[in-house]
Amino acid sequence: MEPSKSNDSTNSGLQEQNSDVNEEEENELCPGFKDVDAFVKHGLSAVLSATKASAGLPQTGDEYDFYRSFPGFQEFCESQGDKLLHCMSQIMQHHGCRSYIRDRNKLTGVEERFDLVVDSNDVILEKAGILLDEADGVNRSQKPVMPTGFQPPKIVVSSWNRKGSSSGSRAETFRLLHAKNVTRPQLKFKEKIDNSNTPFIPKIFIKPNSLKPLPSYFTNKQMRKERPEDLDVPAALADFIHQQRTQEHVEDMFAHPYQYELDHLTIPESLLSKPEPQMYKPMSETKLTFIDSLEDLVALNEKLCSSSEFAVDLEHHSYRSFLGLTCLIQISTREEDFIIDALELRGEMYILNEVFTDPGIVKVFHGADSDIEWLQRDFGLYVVNMFDTHQASRALNLARHSLDHLLKHFCSVDSDKRYQLADWRIRPLPDEMIQYARTDTHYLLYIYDCVRVQLLDSHHGQPGLLQCVWNKSKDISLKKYVKPIYTEESYLELQRKQKRSFNTQQLTAFRLLYAWRDKLARQEDESTGYVLPTHMMIKISEELPKEPQGIIACCNPVPPLVRQQVNELHLLVQQAREMPLLKAEIAAQKKKGLLPIKKPEVTLFGPHDTSRISESELPHFTPGEGAVKQGILFSEDEQKTHVDEQKTRGLLAPPKITLFQEPEAPDDQTSVSVAQMKAKCIIESFENPFRMYLPSTDVHINKNAKFDPSSKIFEISKRWKLQSIEQQEKELEAKKKSKEEVKQQAKKMSEKRAKAKQSYQESLKNVATVRQQAAEAAKDGKKREMAASEVGEETPKPSKKLMKLEKTQKTDAPKESFKPFDYSQSDLKVFDGAKPKGNTQFDPNQQAHDFKKKKGPRGQKNNFSTGNRSMSYLGGKSDRGFSHSWPKR
Repeated sequence: MEPSKSNDSTNSGLQEQNSDVNEEEENELCPGFKDVDAFVKHGLSAVLSATKASAGLPQTGDEYDFYRSFPGFQEFCESQGDKLLHCMSQIMQHHGCRSYIRDRNKLTGVEERFDLVVDSNDVILEKAGILLDEADGVNRSQKPVMPTGFQPPKIVVSSWNRKGSSSGSRAETFRLLHAKNVTRPQLKFKEKIDNSNTPFIPKIFIKPNSLKPLPSYFTNKQMRKERPEDLDVPAALADFIHQQRTQEHVEDMFAHPYQYELDHLTIPESLLSKPEPQMYKPMSETKLTFIDSLEDLVALNEKLCSSSEFAVDLEHHSYRSFLGLTCLIQISTREEDFIIDALELRGEMYILNEVFTDPGIVKVFHGADSDIEWLQRDFGLYVVNMFDTHQASRALNLARHSLDHLLKHFCSVDSDKRYQLADWRIRPLPDEMIQYARTDTHYLLYIYDCVRVQLLDSHHGQPGLLQCVWNKSKDISLKKYVKPIYTEESYLELQRKQKRSFNTQQLTAFRLLYAWRDKLARQEDESTGYVLPTHMMIKISEELPKEPQGIIACCNPVPPLVRQQVNELHLLVQQAREMPLLKAEIAAQKKKGLLPIKKPEVTLFGPHDTSRISESELPHFTPGEGAVKQGILFSEDEQKTHVDEQKTRGLLAPPKITLFQEPEAPDDQTSVSVAQMKAKCIIESFENPFRMYLPSTDVHINKNAKFDPSSKIFEISKRWKLQSIEQQEKELEAKKKSKEEVKQQAKKMSEKRAKAKQSYQESLKNVATVRQQAAEAAKDGKKREMAASEVGEETPKPSKKLMKLEKTQKTDAPKESFKPFDYSQSDLKVFDGAKPKGNTQFDPNQQAHDFKKKKGPRGQKNNFSTGNRSMSYLGGKSDRGFSHSWPKR
């Protein structure tokens, strides 16, 4: 019995182990991976390693061809390619696709493989999209049902999106952080968001910690909303009353409410002295409070009033709102962390102005440039006595100035930035997003202490650098929120940033689409990037589609509002296509004016100098005024100039350009003396030296004066003629000199070449040729050696042929000029064949044809056609002088 019991116990133990292993395997997503995160991390690391390895491979081109020439590298590439093809075929088989990749034709194998890969990618991505839709609650395979009442979509929970649950707690699921699953919080706001195209007016109506009282406009604003006396007034009169009220307080409406308090803020000496850094508590030991009710917000305000410092940070959302929404406010003290639901308590957040504007409490921010504006825009909150750690990091010249770097540098904490761009409108918030939001402020007070210590140490204990950081932080607190205002020229700034060149039709389409996007975004309270992204708007403006389907084709993916209003967009594009391309108005000329050019006083005087004109004679222009003439392409379209343009013709170029502007005749002809007329003619001749060659209009000049040598006009005309003659003579002399210099240089070069040629031929006289060496070797009966003869050896006696060659070389010495070879002494019968003696022309076709007829000495024909005839000529008669009948085109 005992061994049986022991066997039972061992079997039970094995069963328990197997059951545990089976449970672990069931809980695992894939073999070796617990959940989706582990699988994704492993896959991402594998992809990164593969990308790095591929970057180290030889590049295509000469480098790859060089490595490919080695057999080892070639074999390695082939083996790795086979492995990759095998893996791809296995993946394709797993998804039910065709996977015959390796056995392909050599000619069309690449194209067939590419088609297979494209088809399999489409199938795999389609399956992934269907699974994601099912996890998101959309079941494509299910047929649509039209019930009488509303049925919410059923959320499908599978193994991959289930959290690992511990014993005793029910299973939880991940929620996909997607915007379409979130209800719009703007619908719950008591005070509707003002997206109108008007300047921003501060929301404050109570001013705690004030040294200067709040203007009466803000204090009476709440009362005017409740007073019903304006309801009995007609609409036109109510608008008049509203204008009168607003005109009284224009300066107060757009001023910073705490300008006076911030200007008179003094930093106490305790904040400028060296502190002792107080270590932060571990996050697990720190209490966290989530505030989403008015009672909790009041209790938080009382706690913060008793503290001397706290850290603040905000979480913002801007994609599904035109102006943006502040979703969370994180506040941390030395002992506790708080997270405020700013969407739920949007109308009651003004309570915190009591703490935020207290000059005795330090508010620590990091990168508060945007936070200050968001607090003003959404809640009417203002900050007094702020310290920005981002400005301190810049003053210390750290490597980076982000909060991640400060956490790593001072606290050795690695922050998880996966949720930096998450949708913070989600309610309830997941634990991971809460931990991320809490991290931004939990360590900030310790960083505030460490930064102040380093600022004092780097400045040898002097508070100058620390005071500079306080001043910069105060300047950030003085920032005012500015609402985006649409104007007719707003699109030009965006076009300059994109650096695109448009024609008139494209620019008109861009302007109309920009206006449509801004208007719809304000109406629907959506961001301009959600309504129509900028790159899609540029694509539509460049393409100018003729059909609505073309507009949809320019957008991928298609925004929902574009799909709804594609017909309206099509009308705008058609309106832009109707704009003429030729007659285009120059942009931004309508509102730009011409300013008078102030010229300095010049004592010297020249015939073409206009600086002698006084400033009083110049027309006066204001920046908003100025006659700007639009460009005209054709002279037929020229219109009459306006009276104001006549005044400014000295500053504006006329549309037509003539060689010389004729002087206009004055309207009132007064009697002028002869001396005055002579003086006027002389001045005109100085201003326009070619005036004498132009036809005269209303100018009284004596005709005899032009030919009288004693007159001034004759001297002026002669002067220009003499100058032109002298200039022509100088140019001729310069040309002659340049030609002589070129000839001399050519002579020098020819002499140098002749000397070099003569010296080279003299050096060749005493050198024994190869044939001379061979003749000497034949006389002595020795074999010819491959080595060249030495310099000191005696040259052998040359043969008769060599003597003849040397004589011809001596007679043909290059002392005389080059003479061409006289072909009249040579035997031309070899080339002529059986031609008559009178025909001296050389015809290769006739030559080859005649060689066939010529016989050898023994009556045999010499077959020159097989080896000696050129293949580029055909046998037959010569075509010289024959007009070919080529086919016409």
